[in-house]
Amino acid sequence: MIRSGKSYRPSLFMAVLVATLLAAGGIGRVFAAVNPGVTVAPGKLIGAATEPTVMSSSPTNRATTVPTSTNNSNNVVAAAVATATFSQPMDPTTVNALTFMLKETTGGSVPGTVVMNAENTVATFTPTASALNPNTSYTATISMAAKNVAGVAMANPVAWRFTTGAGVFTGQTSVALGKAGIFAILSKSGITDVYASSINGDVGASPITGAAIHLTCAEVITGTVYSVNAAGPLPCRVTDPTTLTTAVGDMQTAYTDAAGRLFPNFTELGAGQIGGLTLAPGLYKWSTPVLISTDVTLSGGPNDVWIFQIAGTLKEASATKVILQGGALAKNIFWQVSGTVALGTTAHFEGVILGKTLISLKTGASANSRLLAQTAVTLQMNAVTQPTK
Repeated sequence: MIRSGKSYRPSLFMAVLVATLLAAGGIGRVFAAVNPGVTVAPGKLIGAATEPTVMSSSPTNRATTVPTSTNNSNNVVAAAVATATFSQPMDPTTVNALTFMLKETTGGSVPGTVVMNAENTVATFTPTASALNPNTSYTATISMAAKNVAGVAMANPVAWRFTTGAGVFTGQTSVALGKAGIFAILSKSGITDVYASSINGDVGASPITGAAIHLTCAEVITGTVYSVNAAGPLPCRVTDPTTLTTAVGDMQTAYTDAAGRLFPNFTELGAGQIGGLTLAPGLYKWSTPVLISTDVTLSGGPNDVWIFQIAGTLKEASATKVILQGGALAKNIFWQVSGTVALGTTAHFEGVILGKTLISLKTGASANSRLLAQTAVTLQMNAVTQPTK
């Protein structure tokens, strides 16, 4: 890290104290005196509690193999964007192309526009060009001229660096789940269960009645059971047909989005046999059934997206695993399946399943997943945990 002016050296006592508290978990954030001009990375909390900073970024700091462009739900391909998530709402007039800049680390600035989200907590820099350059290091910077809604400026500039992949590559934006995204299990025609399963997340069925939800409240460890009527397990059941109607509609919209993505990065990979492979982020398309016969690894970062378009069935063999590597997150993995989905005995699965028909888990199978089925979900002593958002 480069410091301007005189160097700042904390006392040995303070350095030991802070290190001890951090190691013991005694404090969650540290505010340190730092000379003006020092640039910090996202997530580094420096300054007074009232001063805003960037808590996270996309791409993450030092990310590699970043796609040069991305494809969205409307199949519009544009240059990969950079986003910054602030610790508090910002004044949008102060977060713009003059304060949020992207440049080639060893070159010139990248022209682009900056837009804030509705809450004014996330800023997105969109390059004007249709794609970033491959095999290029970029640095994104937010200056101290950015201020929160109270007019308080950032204590320090925040910068992060990322590198695009060696070749031109179009990544995918995430599939929006809407209200369906609150459910660990959502079904249109019911949920059967062989006791005892363990569900962490909300459960719902619609338009079928709550009588078709065969889970007990003891099995819903965290979450609520949603029913369209006054049937279903008590006391964890609530009657909320409005939320369920919206959620089922959003589930179907998400399925259509995932199925309709164009520009696949991989087509008919392994003739549908993906066991033993390591899969990079991207859009995968098969016109055949897909089989996970041995462990399969998905390797990528926390902002990378995988979409699997499967025209046939998806089957995971017994005692196999879907393994995440490199910071990949289950919430960013979408399995769009036209046929049935079957997870074998004691198998482990990762990612959101958007099933056109039945999703079936055999005895002892587990899933860090959302099971979103347009027909039924069947369980047999399974553990299902919804991915963290």
